[in-house]
Amino acid sequence: VSVIRSFLPPERVRGILSHEKKYLGNILAALLGIITPFCSCSAIPLFLGFVEAGVPLGVTFSFLVASPMINEVALVLLFGMFGWKIALLYTTSGLIIAILAGIFIGELKVENLVEEYVYKQKVKASANIVKMSWKDRINDAKTYTIDIIKRVWLYILIGIGVGAWIHGYVPTDFLAQYASADKWYAVPLATLIGIPLYSNAAGVIPLVSVLAEKGVAMGTTLAFMMAVTALSLPELMILKKVMKTKLILLFVTIVGLGILFTGYLFNFVLQ
Repeated sequence: VSVIRSFLPPERVRGILSHEKKYLGNILAALLGIITPFCSCSAIPLFLGFVEAGVPLGVTFSFLVASPMINEVALVLLFGMFGWKIALLYTTSGLIIAILAGIFIGELKVENLVEEYVYKQKVKASANIVKMSWKDRINDAKTYTIDIIKRVWLYILIGIGVGAWIHGYVPTDFLAQYASADKWYAVPLATLIGIPLYSNAAGVIPLVSVLAEKGVAMGTTLAFMMAVTALSLPELMILKKVMKTKLILLFVTIVGLGILFTGYLFNFVLQ
């Protein structure tokens, strides 16, 4: 995946996402999120770069949702812990949420809710894209992979630590009683609990694994994971500097409803 990234410099990405075909940009932006393993906060600078470069606002939101929620690190961990069905369901639902959220925000024409200074930034796109040899691409991929590991290892350890504490000290009956699939309030409660927390997908998956082992319904655990990665409080605080409160509330509402729907759907399908 890191090698694939070398074929997608920012100038080329911006050109792809500014596609004239309606809604295609949203789909491409969401797919791009899979190969850009950012947490919600580190995805914001690239989000701003797209806005400054003239990429439609709705398309940039599709990227902002997909990038922290779905990425290759999370998919590998999900596959290893839960199997390909859960990994595929999570990926598909995450893509749908990202695409629809971006389309909806784009249709509302809310560009006026982004702070004016963002649009005044001039981004100079390079006319020539530097050609790289395969040796350069592999070296670049190696450096990028090491960088990913450096950025996520602490989150993974914290997730494992919290998961180990829950595994050892929280009674199974307690979680099964309040977070089983037949409790209607379990999904919204898990979503609300997840929002104040901050982690990338790789860090929260070990915790999700323990919650599932303890009897928490799969839809509920994945709703928690989506809320932590896509709607973290630190992300919203950073977004407040570049957009107005009304747009942030709109973003949270649309993505939140998508997460709730996914959680309930998973609980129904996997019951």
